[in-house]
Amino acid sequence: MSVSDAGMDPALFAAVEAAGISIIESAPDAFVIVDDHGMIVVVNAQAERLFGYKRSELIGSPVETLIPLRFGETHVSHRSLFAADPHTRSMGLGLDLFAVRKDGSEFPVEISLSPLETDMGSLVVAAVRDVTERRRSEQLFRGLLEAAPDAIVIVDDQGRVVLMNAQSEKMFGYPRDELIGRPVETLVPDRFSDVHVEHRTRFISDPSPRAMGVDLELFALRKDGSEFPVEISLSPLYTESGLLVTAAVRDITERARAKKETEQAKQEAERANMAKSDFLSRMSHELRTPLNAILGFGQLLEMQRLSVRQEEALRQIMRAGRHLLDLIDEVLDISRIETGRLAVSPEAVDVDSALSEVIQLVAPLAGDRTIGFEERSGCRNLHVLADRQRLRQVLLNLMSNAVKYNRPGGSVIIDCERLPDHRVRISISDTGAGIAESFVDRIFLPFDRLGVDEASVPGTGLGLALTKGLVEAMGGTITLESVAGEGSTFAFDLPLVDGPEEGLHDALEGSVEAKGSRPAGTILYIEDNLSNLRLIERVLEYRPNVRMLSAMQGSLGLELAQAHVLDLVLLDLHLPDMKGEEVLARLRSDPATRDVPIVIITADATPGQVQRLIASGAAAYLTKPLDVPGFLDVLDGILGASG
Repeated sequence: MSVSDAGMDPALFAAVEAAGISIIESAPDAFVIVDDHGMIVVVNAQAERLFGYKRSELIGSPVETLIPLRFGETHVSHRSLFAADPHTRSMGLGLDLFAVRKDGSEFPVEISLSPLETDMGSLVVAAVRDVTERRRSEQLFRGLLEAAPDAIVIVDDQGRVVLMNAQSEKMFGYPRDELIGRPVETLVPDRFSDVHVEHRTRFISDPSPRAMGVDLELFALRKDGSEFPVEISLSPLYTESGLLVTAAVRDITERARAKKETEQAKQEAERANMAKSDFLSRMSHELRTPLNAILGFGQLLEMQRLSVRQEEALRQIMRAGRHLLDLIDEVLDISRIETGRLAVSPEAVDVDSALSEVIQLVAPLAGDRTIGFEERSGCRNLHVLADRQRLRQVLLNLMSNAVKYNRPGGSVIIDCERLPDHRVRISISDTGAGIAESFVDRIFLPFDRLGVDEASVPGTGLGLALTKGLVEAMGGTITLESVAGEGSTFAFDLPLVDGPEEGLHDALEGSVEAKGSRPAGTILYIEDNLSNLRLIERVLEYRPNVRMLSAMQGSLGLELAQAHVLDLVLLDLHLPDMKGEEVLARLRSDPATRDVPIVIITADATPGQVQRLIASGAAAYLTKPLDVPGFLDVLDGILGASG
């Protein structure tokens, strides 16, 4: 452009030209200006540093001096095309362009071309940028992208695919050139397309890493039209060209199949357990009915005068009948344990008292074989959290075995040990033949009598299997130590607790309300354990105006609730005839009792159960061992409010 063409004052033009040269010199990129013959006419200081030439060496040289020989012909062709259509353009963003230094080394570049009309003719201004570090970062990024185990799809803010890795090609069945530039919804089933666009728009407005599909059912679409379940992790990627979205896609077909198979297996197992339970229940009824006649008439025959041979035959009948009855009972108990239907009612049980009861039961069998019992002092003044009836069953099984498998004149040693984790270990040892090491792993298996002849030692082969199940149902573990020829020791542990009335007097005397106001009312305690009933009776001695009714069965409790005007119901959850939750529901649904406060008193302190029962209408939930002052606070609060 000439001064006259621009209509500009020559001095002003000179100033503008000087300013342009100053801008070029201070630019961060290398500037190379070439005439229409491809000869270099201007370079800036950055060009000297970038290419390693002095300015005087470049001025007048062909621009191909700065281009590797293998690109020379291509460059001449591109220069001719630019001359035919001169307009500003960038090159190298999607191409592999290289320049060459004076020392012969090559490096990748990006080039921006602009036409410039001057008095000297048409010039081309080339801004050259060294992109070596960017290429290195891109190569590292692409390497990581290709090495990723998941399919990686990168999308721009318009939802177009701009980059993908080899795993994406394998997963979706598309070559890269078919997907690049297409909407990412190409990979989404039609029925999810609209929702996907909404999710994408929402992510663009709030770009933060997130995982999808962990709890949702997400599906992707292959080129062949088949769908498959996926998990997707999204993360934003900020670039010079704007925000991109990186989606890591994982095919979870196998996981989904395994989950479905697991759920189906669980359902089948539950159905099988229910079927087994129903079958055993029916079989129990069917077997007990004829056994009732067999044992009943057998007992009548025992009352008759019989011959010696008849008495012997009757003994065999009765022995076999009782054996079959025991077998039925034990099989049913094991079945309840396996299906989780065995009801346990934990409470503070006096270990010494429970042991004494069982020793009295086993004493006749031990006396016949002159076997003595040795009870160590460690079992005194100990209470464990257990179901009294089930604990008695465990002790009876272990002690009777210690007698049956002992030697004549032997001993049964009973001992207890406090463990560091607030537990008690109860051990029962015998002086019998012991158990061979090869049999130890089978000792708790049902029906496995370890080769013992039933004629010599009667039994069902279920006692120890049942014992193990009962101990575990009460939150304990059982172990065996045995030395062949010396004897065996069975030991089980249970939680250590305070006794139900331990410290009761001090707790009552220390209660703020014990000597203050005396609330009145009628309460019903539905509880099947006598020691717990006695405990509440003792507590209520300090509330003489409170009258207590008691029921040891849920059905009787419901009848009493109908027959009396109550101010409060105390309810245990484990009852012999129905669940405490059912009693609660029926009291709440009956217009006559729906407004009566109900306080749960149980050893089950599971948080989920506490919340569920409070939500079902319980006024309070107290756990055993009972906090007496806390119980009195609840009692006084409810009766005071009702009074």
